[in-house]
Amino acid sequence: MKSKFTIVFMKEFIEHLRDRRSLLMLSLFVLMYPLMMGYMLHHMIERATKPEREGMEVAVINGAQAPTLMTQLQQRNVTVTHLPATTDEGITKLLRDHKAVVVLRLEDRYAEHYNDMRPATIELWYDSASDDSPRQRDVEEMLSNYSSGIAGARLLAHGVSPATLAPVKLQRYDTGSNASRSAAIIGAILGILFLPAFLCCLSAAVDSTAGERERRSLEVLMAQPVSPFILISGKWIAAAALSILGLTFELGLAHGILSWLPLEEVGMSWRVTSGDLARVCLAAVPLCLFAAAAQIALAMNAKSYKEAQSVLSIFTLVPLLPGLAVSVMELETAPWMYMVPMLSNQTLLRELSKGQSMTFTQFALTLLSSLLPALAIIAFASWRMKSERYVLAV
Repeated sequence: MKSKFTIVFMKEFIEHLRDRRSLLMLSLFVLMYPLMMGYMLHHMIERATKPEREGMEVAVINGAQAPTLMTQLQQRNVTVTHLPATTDEGITKLLRDHKAVVVLRLEDRYAEHYNDMRPATIELWYDSASDDSPRQRDVEEMLSNYSSGIAGARLLAHGVSPATLAPVKLQRYDTGSNASRSAAIIGAILGILFLPAFLCCLSAAVDSTAGERERRSLEVLMAQPVSPFILISGKWIAAAALSILGLTFELGLAHGILSWLPLEEVGMSWRVTSGDLARVCLAAVPLCLFAAAAQIALAMNAKSYKEAQSVLSIFTLVPLLPGLAVSVMELETAPWMYMVPMLSNQTLLRELSKGQSMTFTQFALTLLSSLLPALAIIAFASWRMKSERYVLAV
């Protein structure tokens, strides 16, 4: 014989599965965030590796006066397009129409000044509002190396070592790993992956409380020999089950996308293993329970279905605030972050993405940070259900 809790749970869960709104919300948020994240990262990788795959195109005016420079640019996989003399307005229009990444214009007396060992002017035209900043920096670096090479050759011709102009030699050592660099970029994206814990159960929480009270079916349930705690618990676990399913599938899809993308091409990596992901999903179960409990308690106190939807839509954004504050203030990871619902899950996944190991204390704090408030909220909601004023909406 089934227990009363099982009967209530199965009744609510089957009704939610039949509700198109619940299934639409579930499928939408399971697919939307991982695909959006994958598209953004894929676009970033494509843009960063495009110069290596396709080379660069540089438009040059009066390029015949500097054949050595043209040769060096071509050796660096740069396609040089020679243009006739063009006005400033013409160059500006060329860049705004994205017909060239940068435009180099050599002064008319460039060859004469070069041969006389006087500064020869090269104008570098670019559009700072475009997405070609990495290419612009590459061209500037090429021109700088070209200028340094000429200066060194002239000094040697006069019997002076080029090292005279560089009394200090700077060497750079970057100790940051790919995982650490990727955490700064991916970490900002990971936080939103836990938002479906609140979105996937929203429709179910509203429908099983404010919706049933409007349809007057809640009075029928209260007339049954079931305690308010069993009734609320069944509704709670049924709504949380949708959230758990949605969040688990979404994290799995995001993990698959991040593992498939060639993040190494842009100096990043994804070091979360399948075992780590399973522990992250397990640690996210109390977050789903907390989301469902809070939404059910808030929806119970709404006077109508629409009011419950409005209140919960605002409440859904609240858990994002701690993570947003940590990101904006650039705070270092601290133990207190594992005691804040949702922020604890974000911090746990971010540290794993850096290649850090998960400790028992971090895992336990992440579980308890959401589980204890969820149990307290359900206890309050069960007590609230005993009120006839609530059931009759008076």
